[in-house]
Amino acid sequence: MERMLGRVLVIVPTYNERENLPAIAERVRAAVPEAHLLIADDNSPDGTGAVADELAAGDDHVHVLHRPGKQGLGAAYIAGFRWGLEEGFDVLVEMDADGSHQPEELPKLLEALADGADLVIGSRWVPGGKVVNWPGSREFLSRGANVYTRMMLGVPVRDATAGFRVYRAGTLEKIGLDDVESQGYCFQVDLTLRTVRNGLRVAEVPITFVDRTVGASKMNRAIVGEALWRVTLWGFSGLPQRLRRPR
Repeated sequence: MERMLGRVLVIVPTYNERENLPAIAERVRAAVPEAHLLIADDNSPDGTGAVADELAAGDDHVHVLHRPGKQGLGAAYIAGFRWGLEEGFDVLVEMDADGSHQPEELPKLLEALADGADLVIGSRWVPGGKVVNWPGSREFLSRGANVYTRMMLGVPVRDATAGFRVYRAGTLEKIGLDDVESQGYCFQVDLTLRTVRNGLRVAEVPITFVDRTVGASKMNRAIVGEALWRVTLWGFSGLPQRLRRPR
C-alpha cells in the first residue's frame, strides 16, 4: 500500500505517555512496516521524550521532534506536518499515543486514500464504527458536537472531531497551515472544514475507538469551550455563502 501512495509518516503527539509509547510504536511499525513514525513530544515531565529517543536509536524508521513545552494538540500536529512536508513525505497520519486509535486499522485508512480521497477520517459515527469503554456522557458529548458541527458548518462528515486521520501532502499544502490556531476537537473540525471548502474529497472509514486504559485524558472544559465558540463563529461567518448555493 505504501508503494502506491509514496512515503508515509505517522505523527504521534505525546505528553506524559511514557507507559503507552513503546507498545504503540511497536504496533505502528508492525501494522505499516514501510511507514515512518514521528513522535512529537511536548517536553513531557514524565520522561516520555527520553523513551522516544531510545526507540529512535534502535529503529531508523522512528524519529523524534522535541518541542519546548505543552502548546496543545493542534500545535503539535502542525509542527509534525511541517517536519513531514520538509522531509518529503507524501502521506501524513494523525494518531493518538494512548491506544484509542488502533494501529491495526491504519491499512484500511490508507487504502481509502489510495482509492482517491484527499483526507480519510477514521470515524466512530458511520455504520460499522463504534466506541469501547466510553461513559454515556462522553459519547453524548461527541455525538452532539458532531451534529452541531454539521448543522452550523454544512460539512457532510459524520465525525469531524475524530483524530485518527490520513492526509495527502498536497491536501495540507492546499488548505494552508499558517493561520491555524485551533486546538483539540476544534483543530480537527478546522482542518476538515478547510478540506471541504477547498473542494477536496473526504472519506470516512469505520473504526473501533477504545478509551485509554493507562494515563489521563487531555480533554477538559477549555477544549470543549473553544470548539463550541469557534464552530459557532465559523458557522455564522460562512452562512451567506451557504445561502447563495443553488439548491
